[in-house]
Amino acid sequence: MTKQTQFIHLGLKDYQEAWDYQELLFKETVEQKIANRKADDGRQVATKNYLIFCEHPHVYTLGKSGDKNHLLANASLLKKKQATFYKINRGGDITYHGPGQIVGYPILDLDHFFTDIHKYLRFLEEAVIQTLKEYGIVSGRIKGLTGVWLDWEDEKKARKICALGVKSSRWVTMHGFAFNVNTNLEYFNYIVPCGIQDKAVTSLEKELGQKTDIKEVEEKLKKHLSALFEMDLRD
Repeated sequence: MTKQTQFIHLGLKDYQEAWDYQELLFKETVEQKIANRKADDGRQVATKNYLIFCEHPHVYTLGKSGDKNHLLANASLLKKKQATFYKINRGGDITYHGPGQIVGYPILDLDHFFTDIHKYLRFLEEAVIQTLKEYGIVSGRIKGLTGVWLDWEDEKKARKICALGVKSSRWVTMHGFAFNVNTNLEYFNYIVPCGIQDKAVTSLEKELGQKTDIKEVEEKLKKHLSALFEMDLRD
């Protein structure tokens, strides 16, 4: 078992290209786990862990159990807004990715950490909660909903700042979270975010009233993810 995790920053990356890259690493990890179970003692090869950060050009993604009616834009409007759409194999409903947003894709073999998807999701949320705390923003969770919320105890004021949607197989994870830092929130007007009709979406920029250095936010987020998962994070 190893908690050594390779950090990879893809920069601004086309969604399909990032998805294909995730799938490649995910498949390699799953296949190695299968091979290890068949190998003689002492001949197993340790699986690898990855933490990928990136931003995407404007794109909407719909989880495998999501409702396509939650995409409110037709093909013409998508083209006008220079946005694409993908139906993908993560959990959750529809969400938006775009510039100014930290998208995190942990590809972890949870056998190295803990085999508990509920705990995994809560740790991803907690890393964002702790990052926001460094900017003086108090955030939390809404029971029964994933993600990180502001004013989460007030139904009328609650607004989401980070969405989650993951996939796992044989305790290997992919997909992850989308944290709105300097995100253009207009693009959320063309969907029912995460299928939730009565909750707003926000960003760090909107809450602070000014743009924030996204690289600085990434470093704080990496620090908290590393501490929570007790990762040996390597660049």
